[in-house]
Amino acid sequence: MSFTLMDSTTATAELGWTVYPWEEVSGYDENMNTIRTYQVCNVFDTNQNNWVRTKYIRRRGAQRIHVEMKFSVRDCSSIPNVPGSCKETFNLYYYESDADTATRTSPAWMENPWIKVDTIAADESFSQVDLGGRVMKINTEVRSFGPVSRSGFYLAFQDYGGCMSLIAVRVFYRKCPRIITNGALFQETLSGAESTSLVAARGVCIPNAEEVDVPIKLYCNGDGEWMVPIGRCMCKAGNEAVDNGTVCRACPSGFFKPTQGDEPCMQCPINSRTTSEGAINCVCRSGYYRTDSDPLQMPCTTVPSAPQNVISSVNETSLMLEWTPPRDSGGREDVVFNIICKSCGGGRGGCTRCGDNVQFVPRQLGLTESRVYISDLLAHTQYTFEVQAVNGVSDQSPYSPQYASVNITTNQAAPSTVSIMHQVSRTVDTITLSWSQPDQPNGVILDYELQYYEKTQL
Repeated sequence: MSFTLMDSTTATAELGWTVYPWEEVSGYDENMNTIRTYQVCNVFDTNQNNWVRTKYIRRRGAQRIHVEMKFSVRDCSSIPNVPGSCKETFNLYYYESDADTATRTSPAWMENPWIKVDTIAADESFSQVDLGGRVMKINTEVRSFGPVSRSGFYLAFQDYGGCMSLIAVRVFYRKCPRIITNGALFQETLSGAESTSLVAARGVCIPNAEEVDVPIKLYCNGDGEWMVPIGRCMCKAGNEAVDNGTVCRACPSGFFKPTQGDEPCMQCPINSRTTSEGAINCVCRSGYYRTDSDPLQMPCTTVPSAPQNVISSVNETSLMLEWTPPRDSGGREDVVFNIICKSCGGGRGGCTRCGDNVQFVPRQLGLTESRVYISDLLAHTQYTFEVQAVNGVSDQSPYSPQYASVNITTNQAAPSTVSIMHQVSRTVDTITLSWSQPDQPNGVILDYELQYYEKTQL
């Protein structure tokens, strides 16, 4: 973009430039609007040195100045009896100063102290025929100069033997506009002193954004255009980019964003909610949970219901248990089963956990299949088996796992041997004996079998 320092076409009265000896007149632009112009036409006199100087122009921090000139030039060949000194070009100069100190004679009307910018030639010139047909042949040329460092400057136009009209002069500098790009704000930046200059500008992350690459930079070229972006900012966690990336807005209630980046906020998964705007995660509702390994986008889940349809099949002191999965898995796919074994009765007052001698195949805890084989149970004993259903969030629930239970009694088996026998009394032909019940009766003992032998038979 450009910023105008001076535009002769905006003048509503005389421009009041210093002439030596150009003439200020009212003229017309290409749209036939009335404007103030300067003209000179001393083509029949040789050794011409005609100057016109603008008023003092403040540079306003610019380092390189651009000058757009609109002018018309008479074709020398169309002027009768014109001498060979007729020209169709003019020179552009500038002079720097820290204050408006110029007079009619200072700075002197010569190349030094003035600095020459360029010789300006017309692409088109007009003739007497064009004048008769009121045909306007206006040329537009743009030149630039720099670096400039003083507070301001003057421009001067030197005619050295032409017939021309200086229709409009616009003086401006270029700057890159304030812009938000790549998540960063870049303020207005003046173009460099040279046409090929690249002026580095450091960006500042917009609110609720942070740098993710190298320091954020853009370069302002000589045409006032941003180029060569380096680095970027991204919206922080809990914020999303809106308005074409110019704003990082906090996630609204019911939405969240767990990481920085360009992704939009996501709606809270099922059974979860946010407690405020700008959330980076959603908290589970009462009775629902999330494991450390569950992704934040996953719905919160709960514990499973009890297994169903437990079936037992007893074979002496072994057992096969089978069941069907719970009706409600809690919303998870990691349901496993635990078997709790309790031995009941036997005069011990209630049920107690089974000892380590009971064997479970494939295992007692963490079963993935709906069956288990149990062996090494005691014969003729009542057992209660609980089949628990658990999943990945069961350990977060304050309640015990839900279960289905089954009661069984193992078959009778041969009792163990009598370990101790006592002689109570004896006579010549009788003997009275007593003994304790076997340690493992394995059922109801109906009778005992007593065998004896003569000593001579042993």
